[in-house]
Amino acid sequence: MTTCPSDATEFTVGRLLESGAVYLCRHGIDADEARNLAEILLSEALHFSGPRLQFEAQRQVEMPLVERLREQFRRLANGEPIQYILGEWPFHDIVLKTDARALIPRPETEELVDRILKCDHWAKATEIVDIGTGTGAITLALAHAARGSNKHFTAVDLSPDALSLARENAEALGLADVVTFVEGDGARTLKACSCDILVSNPPYIASAVVDALPKLILDHEPRLALDGGEDGLDILRQIVLDGTQVLRPEGRIFFEIGDEQGLAMQRLLERAGYSNVRVVKDFAGHDRYVEGTLL
Repeated sequence: MTTCPSDATEFTVGRLLESGAVYLCRHGIDADEARNLAEILLSEALHFSGPRLQFEAQRQVEMPLVERLREQFRRLANGEPIQYILGEWPFHDIVLKTDARALIPRPETEELVDRILKCDHWAKATEIVDIGTGTGAITLALAHAARGSNKHFTAVDLSPDALSLARENAEALGLADVVTFVEGDGARTLKACSCDILVSNPPYIASAVVDALPKLILDHEPRLALDGGEDGLDILRQIVLDGTQVLRPEGRIFFEIGDEQGLAMQRLLERAGYSNVRVVKDFAGHDRYVEGTLL
């Protein structure tokens, strides 16, 4: 392990930061990304923000912490996501426990949460359902924003492992009393006309494309949360149809989608009877969200 010189007897913040970044670069990680990852690990380990690292460059680091950091750098070099190494990750206004039971929450999904919070239907909605909840990211970010209201949330997932992680996150955030967790395939287990908002960030990657994903994803994140069938739309189609049964009049449906699925999803929603269908781009300018209203 060459995270830091083997003959050194003392380790400083600056030395660990620089040698850690170099070690990651030697294992094929881009220099800027390697520096960023090293800063995140040091910041988390020392419990202070990134900018403070520069001012604490000469601070001595005790050997037990050095060994812990060495192991974390080894795991990063072997391709394990930093979110799993740290065991938690910020999402919207909450922090979620993250491990291999569920897909890592992405920044794009935070924007999906914002779209729901800003929609005109949010204020009067009382029943919100999240299909394919994973870590519980969408449900728990919305529930956190709705604290003290009369809103109730239902989080559905086919994976019992993902549901167990979502429950742990709900309990840690003090939100378990406003969320019902359901193990099931989509919205089929829900009662007719039972929700005001239906949201999903389902598996939407075509099976053949999943096989070509980077090892960082393929080797660590659950395939069940990635594979959307031959064209990536299998689960999306089913949720669109389920929504026509479980949404109340004027209910809203929201999806995160693949960047080449906008037109296909718009057609699916319109043919199923949704109105005011919109395809919305993410902060990178790619089609990423689709929403509609069931009249």
